[in-house]
Parts: sequence; structure tokens; C-alpha cells
Amino acid sequence: MSLKERLFDTWRCLPGRQRTLLVVLLGALVGLGLYLVRISNFFSYLSDDPRACINCHIMYPEYATWRHSSHGRDTTCNDCHVPHHSVIAKYRFKAEDGMRHSAIFTLRMEPQVIRARPEAVHVINDNCIRCHTDQIAHTNLADHGRLCLDCHREVPHGRVHSLSSTPNAAVPPLDPVIPRGWLPGSARPSGGSR
Repeated sequence: MSLKERLFDTWRCLPGRQRTLLVVLLGALVGLGLYLVRISNFFSYLSDDPRACINCHIMYPEYATWRHSSHGRDTTCNDCHVPHHSVIAKYRFKAEDGMRHSAIFTLRMEPQVIRARPEAVHVINDNCIRCHTDQIAHTNLADHGRLCLDCHREVPHGRVHSLSSTPNAAVPPLDPVIPRGWLPGSARPSGGSR
């Protein structure tokens, strides 16, 4: 008996109330999943747009310092922070990091100072070498167990110590999560008075 036939037999054996309850629960689960996709700006993470990184407010200092660095003109966050040896590796790494970040930010466990995990440090170092091969061809960092970040720790983010390190950073505004008009008074232009 195939899986499809077994599921159909199980469905037929359920009383009417249980079928209704199952349909309602599945509908609620799908609805919550779609809402989560919408509220998290899920599809922005599939792009290389640096603004996806500031969907979480805690990343504002990193975004602002990168934007005003020499790397801000020619690179995106993904140029440094994800592997580039294959598309599968890139999106697997992004998915793992995204799930980790989601859990940390949802549970309000984010650190005051953001640091790269050991796995991420190696990805960043590999990307430094990938982009700057000409400049480091004469060095033998790997022979001495050194990473690019050992000497270039402040590239490209500078001294980012906490959320307060860039208090007046200009970052692009995020799109509202709740569409205009859904809440009383949300259709009014900002800054206006009645």
C-alpha cells in the first residue's frame, strides 16, 4: 500500500469533527508560516542587498560602519560573510546563520557586542584572500597560522563596540510590517497633527 493510499484511508477513518479540526489546524499552521515569511522579510535574505542585514535593528552599527568604509563602495555583506565556492554552500551557510540569528533575536539573547563565530571567521578570511590575492601573494599567513583579521580587525567596520557606538548613523528606513490603514490612525502622514 502506498503512502498516498494509507493517508487517504486514515483520512476516511477520522470522524467529521476530527477532520474539521485537522483542516483548521493545518490552515492555521500554513497561515502562521506565511505570516512569518512576510513579517521576517524572508525573501530579502535570498538577495545580496545589504539592507537585508538591517532587518534586525542590532545590525545598524555594522551597516553604518561598512557603508562609510572603503569596502562600502565595492562590496556587499555577502561578499565577505558567506562562502563563494558554490551556490549550495552560500545558501546553506546563509540558512544556518539566518536560523541562528532568528532564534537569538526572537529569544532576546543578542549580545551587546557582535562577534563572528569561528566558522564565520574562516569564511571571512577565505573571502579576504579571494578578493585580495594580488596584495597577499607574497605573504605566508597560513604557514604561521595567522588570519587576515589578526592585523586588520577593524576592516571594514571600524571600532564597533555596541549599539551606542554609532548613535546618529543614517540607515535606510525599513518598510512597515503592518500595512497602512489596518490600524486606526496609521493612514495619516507622519509628523502631522489633527
